[in-house]
Amino acid sequence: MHNSQEGRKLKVGVLGATGTVGQRFIALLSEHPYFVIHALGASQRSAGKPYSKAVTWKQTRPIPSAVREMPVHECKPEYFASCSVVFSGLDAEVAGDIESAFRAAELVVFSNAKNFRRDPNVPLIVPLVNTSHFSLIPQQRSLHSPPLKKGFIVTNANCSTTAVVVPLAALEKAFGPIESCMITTMQAISGAGYPGLPSLDILDNVVPYISGEEEKIEWETLKILGGVTETDEGLKAFDMHARHPFRISASCNRVAVVEGHTECVSLRFARRPPPSPQQVREALANYTSDAYALGCPSAPRHTIFVHEEPDRPQPRLDRDFQQGAGVCVGRVRQCRVLDIKFVVMANNVAIGAATSSIINAEFAVNKGLIT
Repeated sequence: MHNSQEGRKLKVGVLGATGTVGQRFIALLSEHPYFVIHALGASQRSAGKPYSKAVTWKQTRPIPSAVREMPVHECKPEYFASCSVVFSGLDAEVAGDIESAFRAAELVVFSNAKNFRRDPNVPLIVPLVNTSHFSLIPQQRSLHSPPLKKGFIVTNANCSTTAVVVPLAALEKAFGPIESCMITTMQAISGAGYPGLPSLDILDNVVPYISGEEEKIEWETLKILGGVTETDEGLKAFDMHARHPFRISASCNRVAVVEGHTECVSLRFARRPPPSPQQVREALANYTSDAYALGCPSAPRHTIFVHEEPDRPQPRLDRDFQQGAGVCVGRVRQCRVLDIKFVVMANNVAIGAATSSIINAEFAVNKGLIT
């Protein structure tokens, strides 16, 4: 679907439209070549208001004119019945039941929430890495009670997982299995949503704990990089150790940066001898995603940009590269404990959130999963 005629665009809805991720969805979708915003959903207190009156807009660009006066509805399927795609920026506290109801109503949901990431029939897709996991959609539909003809749910990963899993996937593709990995994150305050942390907690400070974050990185990475295998019952299943055991240890910190998660990574390859730092740089720089190859308009041309400067990447300088859709890596060097270490930075509210969901939807359209 490569046209920009308004009448031929697919109608989409946004759930959690007044929140941080919902606002980013709206900003990215406002001039999208495939999609046109048709319906907005938020909490009951926002319902019935025009969007401009319901939202505390926190994006750097103005509210798109097409949605300023668009009415906000409650997050109920009947208001979104004519939407081909629904993007969910809902908080996890409410996302589970709402997204489940939308799927049961034969709607296609691309979710940024965590609620269905562990579901054995729901793909957890970082679109720069594992679009092959869309192969689970027919099974998700058939096992639903009652079986579905059109509806399904796809989730994208946690923002900190997304940043690190892209270079890990590139290195596994080039050099084979990674045996172990140590990750230390410095995560932006926007990852906590709005209004986020109180200023007296984060200014002049580093908070060395983010609830649930370390566990998410450790198991989400295995699901994303793992294969899809067939069980004895003839069903498809995620094998989180399909190719090899992979040990991951993550430590997560909140820092006083607005946007852009930075992560220090050390890893050990199964192969001996391991690749050199220069071989690693070349493999990262040459990695191309299936989403870009398929022509998804939001997919970055350079999946991974490798910095040669000794002091990059930096969030303030690099988070908007390719509209925040790619991943930046720098300081690739030998690790004296494991094999290789580097720094990775990704825009947590772009490729780490809304942009991932949008590229996933673009991929599904190009593959004929959405009509």
